[in-house]
Amino acid sequence: MTLEIITSDSLSPFRHGFFTRRGGASSGIFEGLNCGFGSSDQTDAVATNRARVADAMQVDLDHLVSVHQYHSAEVVALTEARQDRPKADAMVTATPGIALGILTADCQPVLFADPENGVVGAAHAGWGGAVGGVLEATVDAMEALGADRDHIRAVIGPSISQASYEVGQEYLERFLDDDPDNARFFAQGVAADKYQFDLPGYGLARLRAAGVQADWTRHCTYADPRRFYSYRRSVHDKDPDYGRLIATIRL
Repeated sequence: MTLEIITSDSLSPFRHGFFTRRGGASSGIFEGLNCGFGSSDQTDAVATNRARVADAMQVDLDHLVSVHQYHSAEVVALTEARQDRPKADAMVTATPGIALGILTADCQPVLFADPENGVVGAAHAGWGGAVGGVLEATVDAMEALGADRDHIRAVIGPSISQASYEVGQEYLERFLDDDPDNARFFAQGVAADKYQFDLPGYGLARLRAAGVQADWTRHCTYADPRRFYSYRRSVHDKDPDYGRLIATIRL
């Protein structure tokens, strides 16, 4: 099956893509393009999937770089390809030929591009990383490499949508403690003590407040199991594990 790659004109002319699960070598609950070595999927299948992504990005496999994500605001600036997967949740580079790869399964994959100055970035932004400032930290790190935030464009890829993201009272209070204006990202849930959180809306607001042009592809990972992996859906379905989607960009 052919790979399915979601792209955005906002990130042109850089080669990039939000890859769906279609076209991969994995099977069972991981069926498709699972790119997460952190899953319990067969290592050979994940390696094959990542090789297909590298080929689509027109780089050698060892130039498809990823990090050990842990919901932080840490950003790694790359001047050369590395395979040691440092602990971080975002990467930036001004070096041609390095494909930055972020893994997600409901969290926001965010790709950044400054076409005027030749700098790109990629970030994993779940609610914790977004609250912690990973999006702003990525923009700052791009500027340190010569980017200008007035020229930076950011695109949020397939993420869990508000309609599918129910949270509890303590979650709402955490956001209101950070900024009372965050109430606008919550809608009342079915139960009195439940709320629906707009993660992509929150990400867009943070990016735009940082002075960056930002868009969301408007794909919900939870609602479309044929195309996307979803951590939350796997929990609801009582699956033992879940696949990871990859989003990548290169100069």
